[in-house]
Amino acid sequence: MFTYFVQRVLVMIPTLLVISILTFVIIQLPPGDYLSNQLQELKAQGESASAVAKIAFYREQYSLDKPMIEQYAIWMGFWPGPNGFSGLLQGDWGHSFAYDLPVSEVLGDRMLLSFVVNFSTVIFIYLVAFPIGVYSATRQYSIGDYGFTLIGYLGLATPNFLLAMVLLYYFNVYFGISIGGLMDEEYIDQPWSMDKIMSVLDHMIIPVIVIGTSGTAAMIRRLRANLLDELQKQYVTTAKAKGVPRIRALVKYPIRMSLNPFIADIGNLLPDVISGSVIVSAVLSLPTAGPMLLEALRNQDQYLAGSFLMFLALLTVIGMFISDLLLAALDPRIRLSGGATK
Repeated sequence: MFTYFVQRVLVMIPTLLVISILTFVIIQLPPGDYLSNQLQELKAQGESASAVAKIAFYREQYSLDKPMIEQYAIWMGFWPGPNGFSGLLQGDWGHSFAYDLPVSEVLGDRMLLSFVVNFSTVIFIYLVAFPIGVYSATRQYSIGDYGFTLIGYLGLATPNFLLAMVLLYYFNVYFGISIGGLMDEEYIDQPWSMDKIMSVLDHMIIPVIVIGTSGTAAMIRRLRANLLDELQKQYVTTAKAKGVPRIRALVKYPIRMSLNPFIADIGNLLPDVISGSVIVSAVLSLPTAGPMLLEALRNQDQYLAGSFLMFLALLTVIGMFISDLLLAALDPRIRLSGGATK
């Protein structure tokens, strides 16, 4: 198991490297960049030479006048950059030209809040989907099964942003409550305290439910189908014929075997939740990094957009790594080496 662990960690390194190359190339594909667009606007408005000189300084400082390969090497930290820019590998995320601040300061609490909201959503999906999926499979064609199936289809068919808009409207009209934001207004731009944490937890309930609805519905359907397939196999019938208690006959093998796809979805669930939360964050005015990413891509603020995309890629790779380890521990039939062992 330790050898498998080391192998998976080593595979993560070239995977992130390839992702970083693709991310940088995609960001560079649109013609021009943020500084070029700003320079054209300043010249059209007849701005002073100091503003133009400032843009020229940024272009030289972050090597935006260099070839793309050299820009990538400096951005990652493979090549020393001018004026002390050290790159991602050394914790330097670069400079946000739109905000005129380091990327680490621009993201700040937004990255933390994004992680908290999305991690809570994943926990919510599993805590809700598991008992409902088991219930629907063990009570097939019951009233409860039909009810949860209907709710699941509605969850799959309803876009997250539409559900957010409906809840935002009805809570405001009928209850006079604003569910927008992730904290009370008095805690915005204030240092973290216990009162601020409790305010965030209080406001996080609705966003977690909205973002996790479609993922929960899909997970319920998947677990129900897998468990039904296991319950119809011969070893379950044999266990019942031998008088094995119903709960033990259900838990010992059928649930365990049906959890394989359930756990394998961890790697896909993290990026799906994060990408699905971007529009919801914009609708509910959540101070997360999602809306900022959209604005950075629109403005071609490459260091801000690239840092967030690499953070998303890191979460995806870590999610796949966790799911592989859990699958290896859960199912002994899964081989931990590349070749078949006889």
